[in-house]
Amino acid sequence: MTVHISRHPLVAHKLTRIRDSSTEPKKFRELIREISALLTYEATQDLGVDPVRVTTPLEETDGSDLAEKVGLVPILRAGLGMVEGVWELMPSAEVWHIGLYRDEETFRPVEYYNKLPVTPTVAVCLVLDPMLATGGSAVATVDILKRWGVGRVKFVGLIGAPEGITNLEEHHPDVPIHLAAADERLNDRAFIVPGLGDAGDRQFGTA
Repeated sequence: MTVHISRHPLVAHKLTRIRDSSTEPKKFRELIREISALLTYEATQDLGVDPVRVTTPLEETDGSDLAEKVGLVPILRAGLGMVEGVWELMPSAEVWHIGLYRDEETFRPVEYYNKLPVTPTVAVCLVLDPMLATGGSAVATVDILKRWGVGRVKFVGLIGAPEGITNLEEHHPDVPIHLAAADERLNDRAFIVPGLGDAGDRQFGTA
């Protein structure tokens, strides 16, 4: 299964709060971080581990270390708000920024920032973007990461529209999609309905 919609009651509760138009930017940012952490917990269940020995206050015992280096790739600017929540779970994760904006006439993504090194420094990348609307930015970002040579890519977002989910699945069927909710449709401005509005504007108080 490529698309994973969280059934966790905490995710559902926090998503309801974040949809509310009366939620102020400070609380909105807090909820973004919290939901992102919960979704990442679910999205990383298949990460590989190496066995290690550790010494507790009482004796030695077996433990595990992450075997794969993870990279976080927030799609600017809305994806920035998701990084802190994921970092709380994986403080050693690298963060690489890819800047894309949506042309308001064509709804197609336009790349304006990319500082990836020449060769990959991570084995797994989590693409972070709150809204999977048309899917154009997600597809373009995964294209970039695959050209870069990353072995595995996952998409983590809050809400997806059928159009965006289908677009990402068709172009990259090997990329799992982890969402808090799948909504009804896109409107004529390519906003997710019912959605939560513009995730970037609501985070940064620029609505």
